Amino acid sequence: MLTYKASGVNIDEGNRAVDLIKGKIKETYDDNVIGDLGNFSGLYSIAEFSGMKDPVIMGATDGVGTKLKIAQMMDIHHTVGIDLVAMSVNDLICQGARPLFFLDYIALGKLVPEHIEKIVDGVANGCKMSGCALIGGETAEMPGMYGEDDYDLAGFAVGIADKSKVVTGKDVKAGDVLVGITSSGIHSNGFSFIRKIFLEEFKYDMNQYVEELGMTVGEALLTPTKIYVKLALDLIEKHNIKAIAHITGGGVIENITRVIPKGLGLNIDTKSWEKPPIFKMIEGFNAVEQRELHKSFNMGIGLVLIVNKEDAQAVVDYVNGRPSDNKNFVDEKYADLMEDNAYIIGEVVDTHEGVELC
Repeated sequence: MLTYKASGVNIDEGNRAVDLIKGKIKETYDDNVIGDLGNFSGLYSIAEFSGMKDPVIMGATDGVGTKLKIAQMMDIHHTVGIDLVAMSVNDLICQGARPLFFLDYIALGKLVPEHIEKIVDGVANGCKMSGCALIGGETAEMPGMYGEDDYDLAGFAVGIADKSKVVTGKDVKAGDVLVGITSSGIHSNGFSFIRKIFLEEFKYDMNQYVEELGMTVGEALLTPTKIYVKLALDLIEKHNIKAIAHITGGGVIENITRVIPKGLGLNIDTKSWEKPPIFKMIEGFNAVEQRELHKSFNMGIGLVLIVNKEDAQAVVDYVNGRPSDNKNFVDEKYADLMEDNAYIIGEVVDTHEGVELC
């Protein structure tokens, strides 16, 4: 007789994967999570926020992209779950939302419970770093759609903010200052280009150790995306933050202009911040023009705040004097890259639209 297992889907292995990850998931729960694992949907109470005058729910969704190809090549699966959470929650905090909960979706060719355990361990760590609960998810074994060693990740985050405190960028004006907060590395954008540079053009072995990186090339490329949630929420509480931009695909050239009024532009000093070693390495290839680099990658700046000129130094000092929320949840080799450092990187102008790099 025909069986589901014979078609390539092993339900028993799926159940074993759930047994391996349920403890990690419960570690992310807070008092607002209702019920337990196994329901058809996740339940989360918002009674805690009844004091808000006009609560607004926000949602964000994203994936990890072709960074997963590097993870699969290296057989390293515990960092990409952090990336998955980061890409959504870092978007939420650009409008001042506190993340409440997260859901993940894992699609793969062949379910290996130990791989699922590592991926979800990363997702759980990302949720802890951002203060949200992992209340649900789905694992789909899809032979024929994916190769046996292939998988893809998607995630969805929901957050909340009081409408009067939503960060909109509407008050940004010429003379305001850009405060850039460092990235941990490439984060989770531009990996099709990264693979072309490192694998096709310069033919690096992902296991090659590079002294300047302090790790192998593959490990450096898999550095987890930094999560800015707790830092950004602290800054919003303490300072007048006019706009926030998460620097993802499009780099500083395209992302910051999304949060400023029409008719304004930006001057950015690309020499004003210290770049992570991986970007110094890429620049050293002398194979990509500077504008293309700053449009394709974050180039060392993962989050940009726009503030009044007179407030900028206080914001920088606060960030630089605050302990990192991320370093305790990553491998020791990545700890220094998770430190938050802030720089004044440019200003808002009314002499042109778009971005001028200098």
